[in-house]
Amino acid sequence: MDLLNKHTFHIPVLGLGYTLDTPINVAPYGISSVISLVDDSLMEQMREFYCNKFDLPFKAISEKAEDFRAKRITSYLNMVDDIVSNKVADLKKTAYEKSEELEKYFDMLPDFASIKEKFNIAEKSRQIKEELGNWIQEHLPIGDIDVNIMTKLDKVNSKNGEELPIEYNDAHAAVRGFANSQLSSSLVLSAGMSPRLYSYLEKFKDFFPDINGQLKKKIILKVSDFRSALVQGKMLAAKGLWVSEYRIESGVNCGGHAFPTNGVLFGPILDEFRTNRDKLLDTCKSVYESALAKKELTAPASTPSIKVTAQGGVGSNEEHNFLMDHYEMDGVGWGTPFMLVPEAVSIDTKTLNLLKEAKEKDLYFSGLSPLGVPFNSIKWASMSEQRLTNAENGKHGMPCTKQFLKYNTEYTEKPICTASTQYKKKKLAELNEQNLPSEAYQTAYDTITEKECLCVGLGVSLLESKNIEVGPTDKVTVCPGPNLAYFSKEASLKEMVDHIYGRINLLDKRPRPHMFTKELGMYLDIFKKRVESFLSNPENNKEKKQLTAFQKNISDGVKYYTDLFQEKKKEVVSEIEQLIGKYPIINKEL
Repeated sequence: MDLLNKHTFHIPVLGLGYTLDTPINVAPYGISSVISLVDDSLMEQMREFYCNKFDLPFKAISEKAEDFRAKRITSYLNMVDDIVSNKVADLKKTAYEKSEELEKYFDMLPDFASIKEKFNIAEKSRQIKEELGNWIQEHLPIGDIDVNIMTKLDKVNSKNGEELPIEYNDAHAAVRGFANSQLSSSLVLSAGMSPRLYSYLEKFKDFFPDINGQLKKKIILKVSDFRSALVQGKMLAAKGLWVSEYRIESGVNCGGHAFPTNGVLFGPILDEFRTNRDKLLDTCKSVYESALAKKELTAPASTPSIKVTAQGGVGSNEEHNFLMDHYEMDGVGWGTPFMLVPEAVSIDTKTLNLLKEAKEKDLYFSGLSPLGVPFNSIKWASMSEQRLTNAENGKHGMPCTKQFLKYNTEYTEKPICTASTQYKKKKLAELNEQNLPSEAYQTAYDTITEKECLCVGLGVSLLESKNIEVGPTDKVTVCPGPNLAYFSKEASLKEMVDHIYGRINLLDKRPRPHMFTKELGMYLDIFKKRVESFLSNPENNKEKKQLTAFQKNISDGVKYYTDLFQEKKKEVVSEIEQLIGKYPIINKEL
């Protein structure tokens, strides 16, 4: 009985805390999601919470313990896996009888799933019901408990004043925590290439085929263009490491940190993957098989394959299906809309209400991140409110307690965080000595003071949603993408899944641009700001060259969309034409 028609969407990582326990909520229903491995202290708090909730044994792992970060991550992931396994076992016990939970499982599946059809027939046939029950015991699909590591977050750690070896760096320890866990799932590598981290993966046997040729732990690369995918895929294949999935994210992304291209639009990027998918597979496959032979490792049980998925800004069933059908994607990531589904993510009531009320003008591309990477945010989040109030009172920055984003060495030998009191005090003192004109001063001042403590802010909502006490100055940072503007109601898990598959519509009545148009608008804003800045220093030849390329990429992308939608979806062409008309600067000769 071949019934393995799984869900065609996954829930990407959302901040440090919002999806930290999402697999516990959705994996038993066959839905895959991603956990952030940044904050081991947050995982330790949640491990204690869930051990108490499900009456599991708990023994705290102190920061004084050897290799505590990796051990905390391993323990948390094992606990999540155990809870999911127990929930699935309970679900399977009802396989031969009518069960609300089992009905919910099947109701949420896409309509084309043959397992869903079989379940409906089983209601009328005792023989098929028994056959289905037997199949459920052995094969019921469970959602993947995947994990995410931002490769840039690889801070060097110290003990007793001495730097620890590289394997104790933050990202390295997170890899080890996942590799040592009992999970059979995927490691999502995001935020760019890290050759030394990739080399570290070779130390763990679960990333290589076992004696049966199976991979217990797989690798997913989050990428923004085909060239990067090919380069990184070959690099890992040369180490005997197979990339099982390439997860393409648009510039609009799923919330949080955004990594915009130099004006290359999502549609053309997806088209390049579709056109060159066989090239990516064949190139990496030959390198991979050669590397395995050199290592004298078992060849895979079957010919290696790859998945290619897309995410970022998707908001309707029509867009979901377009990505699946036209670009031949194997799945689609839905991030931001799930911020309104407390059944799936962990979010406090105040922040949930803020998101429900958000309009386009409230969601913005910010400079909040200490990493210096654009960060999607929303006005009036409690951390931003506190930051502005403190600034009015002459208090800038926060104490750096978690220290995951310590990278700046402008003023210190050891890295510090640009959101910290220590950094902002020094940077503002330097600014005050420059005697800049008022407008230039204000711009520089705003850039310095805008940085927020993401390490704390992105975990507070999770804790508050579980009624776990937080510090008096611990406030919420929230990271929705601009797509949130068109969703205004709290939804159940089933309602959001039904929306994804087109069975209901959760979008409000406000006009919503096509996902490609929304991304184009973002790039036009970026281009406009960069050109205005360039015109104040037109001798910057490097920036001029980059802006010229940006301009051409936008132009090529607009032509691509016009040709793509001219016949079947002219309203998108009209949207694009109206949008371009608002940015005459795109045609300016540089």
